[in-house]
This record gives sequence, structure tokens and C-alpha cells, in this order.
Amino acid sequence: MLYHSTNSQSPPLTFSQALLQGQAPDKGLYMPEIIPRLSEHEIRRFGRMDYHKMAAVLMGRFIGDEIPRDVLDHLTREAYDFDIPLETVEKNRYVMRLDRGPTASFKDFAARMMARLMNHYLKREKKRLLILTATSGDTGSAISHAFLGLDRIRVVVLFPVSEVTKRQRKQMTTLGQNITVLGLDGKFDDCQTLVKQAFADPVLRNLNLSSANSINIGRLIPQMVYYFYAWSRLVKPGEKIIFSVPSGNFGDMMGGVLAMKTGLPVEKFIIAVNGNDAFPVYLKTGRYEKIDPSRNCLSSAMNVGHPSNLARLVALYNGVMDEKGIVHREADLVLMQKDIWSVSVDDQTTRETIKSCWEKYQVLLEPHGAVGWAGLQQYLSEHPVSEDQVCVSLETAHPAKFPEEIRQLLGVDPELPPGLAGIEEKTENYNMLPTNYAAFKDYLLSNFS
Repeated sequence: MLYHSTNSQSPPLTFSQALLQGQAPDKGLYMPEIIPRLSEHEIRRFGRMDYHKMAAVLMGRFIGDEIPRDVLDHLTREAYDFDIPLETVEKNRYVMRLDRGPTASFKDFAARMMARLMNHYLKREKKRLLILTATSGDTGSAISHAFLGLDRIRVVVLFPVSEVTKRQRKQMTTLGQNITVLGLDGKFDDCQTLVKQAFADPVLRNLNLSSANSINIGRLIPQMVYYFYAWSRLVKPGEKIIFSVPSGNFGDMMGGVLAMKTGLPVEKFIIAVNGNDAFPVYLKTGRYEKIDPSRNCLSSAMNVGHPSNLARLVALYNGVMDEKGIVHREADLVLMQKDIWSVSVDDQTTRETIKSCWEKYQVLLEPHGAVGWAGLQQYLSEHPVSEDQVCVSLETAHPAKFPEEIRQLLGVDPELPPGLAGIEEKTENYNMLPTNYAAFKDYLLSNFS
């Protein structure tokens, strides 16, 4: 299994090489040259498998023979030791809660697997890495916890100080050890831009940089698995499923679309974004224009003006988009529209959705999950389907990460999951940097050379 860059100017790599490198030298993103296709029989077997076994089978198709199957089985069993509830809202309408991992975010699914895969390869090759990660909320904490204490990996996390909640911030800034956290007085896109510049800078090559953002293909492949899991638990053989995915940098969405291209029977993907509506506009008109600066919305982890993974989506539909969002070859928009529907959900609708779900169903959503559920409701109002059609909306973070908003809207205080217990009393440690590349580069050279 080889992986090529979406910019087509770098040589193809094996999975381990693409994983450890993160971004391609030509600033493109790695994609499998051939997407493996599962048969209907293979997919039906997932209904009888535990989650970690399903993960080993699926990821094994993308990793090939680089890792022995018994080793991969061990790694997935270690990574996935938590539940994935499929909560019924009403008949055949579900919320898949991806918030039961150690940092109460869907990012745990990819981060824990990436850490184990990277550590496996680094031990084998006797190498070390410096991971650079930009976060708009949950990525930083998931990566920090997953990589904490690994002796061959150091992690630097960049985050926009005004656009994460206190609990999200403290999940990153209270760890220490091999985790360094940098705050920027800017946007997530500013953080992401600095990280991408560092990867392309030859002066920093001796630092052995890599990424744990969703620009790394190692983030996307583990995220395919829960789409298969939902289908295997809820849908009869031969039937299709509808997913609604709250989306920011589009990594979660790309995991789902890759699952569909691998053979998962999907009727439609609903891509629900907040006020950063570049993608719904593109899908409707064929014209792409990134939003700069990104709009600050209630669903803060989705405040992304130019989703990096859009280049991968365009590539899957036979187009070419570079890292700046410039389209060099148009994608097959008709086919994309057949598979995907997208909508922008404003903050008022997000709040109304949190309230209505609680009052009508006693289902507690946080802002990102509410964007996903609102997107599903809008799709169903415009495209009526049979009540037998199974629809799943993804809940990507635990409501306890947003206590102020939940208390204000509902008058209830979400119960803290184990991963957040005692976090308020922990001492923080992070540095502030100006939002310019020269300062970031100097910091890396001064602290990690």
C-alpha cells in the first residue's frame, strides 16, 4: 500500500513513512494510491465483532503487511477500551456518542491509535520525532494525552487563546513532561498555517518534524471504523445509512467518506458546518473561497475558514486543490453532490437545538453535536425519507466541556466524565507567542535543536 501527495510533486511513501512524515514535502496531503474495497460479506461480519477487532481488520487493509496482525490486534485492543453508545432519539434516528474516551472527544479514536502506531515504528527504526499540532479545541488535549510520556516523541501544541473553553485549555496545559503548549492571539487557521510552514522549512529538517493533525493520514484511517460500527449495529444487510457529521477541518468527514469508498453502504453524508460556510457554498456553486479570518462561532472547534482536508475530498472526486485552496482541476461536482449534502448552522439554531433536544427527548448535546443534529433535521425537512431509514448524527465532544453554555441554556450542570474530574484544580503551564512564523521558528530552534 503506497500513499501519494494530493499535490503530486512528492514521491509516494509507505504507510509508516507517510504516518511519520505527516505532510508531504510539496505541502500536499497523503492519500492511498488505491482504496481497498471490502466485499458485502466482509462488511456483514463486522456485526459479530468487537470494536477493536473491527478496527484491526479495517486498518490492516490500509497498513498492509507493515505490522504483523497479532501486533495490530494488540494495539487496537489497547487503544479502544471505552464504549461507543448509539443513543436512540426517536425511531431510527440516533446520536453516536464519540465522547467516552479519556479526553471526552472523538479525537481520542485517532490520537490513541496514532500514538501506538508511531511508537511502534519509532522503536523499530530507533528514531525520534517532534510532533507539531494546531488545535481549535479538542485535538490538542487528545494528542497530548495520547502521546504523554512517550520517550521517543515530543509534542508542541498551538491553540488560539480566545477560542477554546477553560476546560479544553486545561486538558492540554496541565500535563507537562514531553508536552509543550503555545497560545496564540489569533485564529485556528493561524496556528495551522504556522505548523504547515514549519513542515516545509528546510532549516527545521533536523528536528524530525511530524504532525498529529488531520493533515496526517494516520488520523483519518482510524476514524473510518466508527462509521462501520454504527452501520453494523443499526442497519439490516443490504440497506444504507445516513450520517450527519459536524465538521471543521473535515478530518472526521474524510474518515466517513473513505469508509464509503471502501464499501460502507451510505445513502448520504450530511456535512454540517457552523458559520464558516465555505464548503456548503462550494458544493452548491462549484466556486471555492476560503473564509479569512475564520468566523468565531459557538461550536469553537469548527472555526475553520479553510478546511485542510478539503484537498483530499476534491482528490477523491478527481479534482486537484492545493494547500492554499486554489483549484487546479475541477472535481466531479455532480458525483460529490450525489454523495454529500452540506448546510451551515448558525449559533441561534445551535442553541435552539440544544434546548429542543433536551426538552423533547432528554438528549443532552453540546454545540458541535447540536450542529450535526440540526443539519440532519434540516436535511430531512427538505428531503423526506422513509421512517425506516436509519440516520445517525455524530456527537463529537462531551457536554461537560461546555458547562457555561449548557447551564445558561438548560439550567443543568453536565456530569463530569472521568477524564475531566479534578481538572479545575490543576496548575497550568503554557507560553504565549506572537502570530508570526519567525517567532515560532525561533522558539522551535531555541528549545528543540
